[in-house]
Amino acid sequence: MTDIRRGRAFGAPGVEPRWTHSTKEGIGTAYHTSCRLWFTISHGIINEIYYPHVDQPNTRDFQFLITDGETFFHEERRDLVHTIEYPEEGALLYRIINSDRERRYRIIKEIATDAHSSVLLVRTRIEIADEPLRRKLRLFALLAPHLKRGGMHNSAALADVAGRKLVCAWRDDTHLALGAAPDFTRRSVGFVGASDGWQDLQNLKMDWEFEQALDGNVAMTAEIDLSAGFEFTLGVGLGRSEQSAAAKLLQSLGEPFPEQRENYVAQWRRAYARLGLRTHTGDEGSLFRLSRCVLLAHEDKTFQGALVASMSIPWGETKGDDELGGYHLVWPRDIVQSALGLLASGHDETARRALIWLACLQADDGKLPQNSWINGTAYWTGLQLDEVAAPILLAWRLREMNALGLFDPWTLVARAARFLILHGPVTGQDRWEEASGYSPGTMAAIGAGLVCVSEFARDRGEEESARFLLIYADWLSSHLEDWTVTTRGELVPDQPRHYIRITPSDPADPLLTADPDTATLQISNGGDRHPARNVVGGDFLQLVRLGLRDPLDPLIVASVAVVDAVIKYDLPQGPCWRRYNHDGYGQKEDGNAFDGTGTGGCWPLLTGERGHYELAAGRDPLPFIEALERFSNAGGMLPEQVWFRDDLP
Repeated sequence: MTDIRRGRAFGAPGVEPRWTHSTKEGIGTAYHTSCRLWFTISHGIINEIYYPHVDQPNTRDFQFLITDGETFFHEERRDLVHTIEYPEEGALLYRIINSDRERRYRIIKEIATDAHSSVLLVRTRIEIADEPLRRKLRLFALLAPHLKRGGMHNSAALADVAGRKLVCAWRDDTHLALGAAPDFTRRSVGFVGASDGWQDLQNLKMDWEFEQALDGNVAMTAEIDLSAGFEFTLGVGLGRSEQSAAAKLLQSLGEPFPEQRENYVAQWRRAYARLGLRTHTGDEGSLFRLSRCVLLAHEDKTFQGALVASMSIPWGETKGDDELGGYHLVWPRDIVQSALGLLASGHDETARRALIWLACLQADDGKLPQNSWINGTAYWTGLQLDEVAAPILLAWRLREMNALGLFDPWTLVARAARFLILHGPVTGQDRWEEASGYSPGTMAAIGAGLVCVSEFARDRGEEESARFLLIYADWLSSHLEDWTVTTRGELVPDQPRHYIRITPSDPADPLLTADPDTATLQISNGGDRHPARNVVGGDFLQLVRLGLRDPLDPLIVASVAVVDAVIKYDLPQGPCWRRYNHDGYGQKEDGNAFDGTGTGGCWPLLTGERGHYELAAGRDPLPFIEALERFSNAGGMLPEQVWFRDDLP
């Protein structure tokens, strides 16, 4: 007879907590502000659950453990084969099928949220092909809370609420409740690496039913009741108290999942992209429509207009509580890019909210932080002048589309223009956040931004200001070649004259102009020091995108040829580019995680930017669109970087 261990779990405080992989295959939330919960998916399971804001992850992962009690123990993430589907076009509803490698059973999950409450819902069906397994199969839910952006100092306990068997976790004023319909049969909490459910089930049986695990890195385990059938619904509710989290959870579980599903899908259908791109894509517009939903889902629902860069933590499996940032922060450059994308797709409300949010973030002198939390608190404090200029470009585009509504952006754009003139053109950081100096991409944003502000000034009858801004922009443009072009490049034979990545210079001493032919550039992330004339990237294409240079300008054409020779890779999916040669921000050559040094991979983003250039040059962008479609993973997510070396064993 099994010796059941109860009471308080042993092994406090558990192993040092870590987050999970950033290789997301899906993200989701309801398209309504009353649901303040988001989720991410990878490797067939749910990863982070964000609440009450899109910048606050509260879980590491949430998966099933499976055993027959006699011969095998399976972890859903590691041991099953995963497929992911979108059963409803235009909605962030997921169907995940996780199959036993021996084809004895499979787990089919549909994942959504309550359309109007902060509750995650997972409708699950088990299909069994091996009849003897039907009476033996045991299924357990395993959830690792990392409440309020941290894995340590979490607590968990069993709770009986309104006659239902729940498992609850809390940290400060954030509470989580896990439940099921039908109810769990057995439950336990423990410390990760010592008394958690994964450790318990190594002997193919659940021996522990611990009632409390306080102040540590904890995990929650619950056995699913399969006695009445192989279909059930799991729910995770979050709130500011145990009562709040439990009430939300039980209210959601009290409504049939088909009705919850219908409401969830109907909300997303109201935001459906009506713009037809079927003839301009290789997949009839499928990735475009999904990407639009993904961008919309990255907006916070309390601090509306704040769109985080990504609901992920790069190399999260190596990151602990001492690294709070990740990519769930707002970069002014990225929020403007997201807003412009939504605006181009026919959705102007979010773009306008983003502009107003940025206006409220901007300091009186026009400065914007390098990045910030969604409440406006700065995280990193670097100065990137292209980010100061970015809201101007968004404001101008909204103006051109008559989509500003009643918002007057004059204060925003005038402050930004003043700051750019007083502090430019040398930027403290380029868009890759690593080097200071004269960047062609940054200078493109400054020049285009000042031209846009001149038009706002002219709208107000301020002709003198408008003329001054144009004169300054012309002056800036006239010096681009002096500051960012080498005449002694050595990367490609017979191509000595081309744009370089950046000419290093100190923004605190702007009168000391560096020479692109003789300056040396220290590459971040272990990239050593190199002659600046021999470090190239594609940032100069911003000069074409923003209208400062003609796409057929001979210097642009020559620079494209150099970049293609040095950092372009023809991958199975299509062409892709590294950020610059000697880039060290990426995985190790052996595939291990970046730890301050590595090898920068190819960025699909740069394939998209090259497509913009080809379109401007009068050529067909479809090959680059199709490459992006192929770079997307099974869930339609586009990676930051892709591997460009030979496959590893």
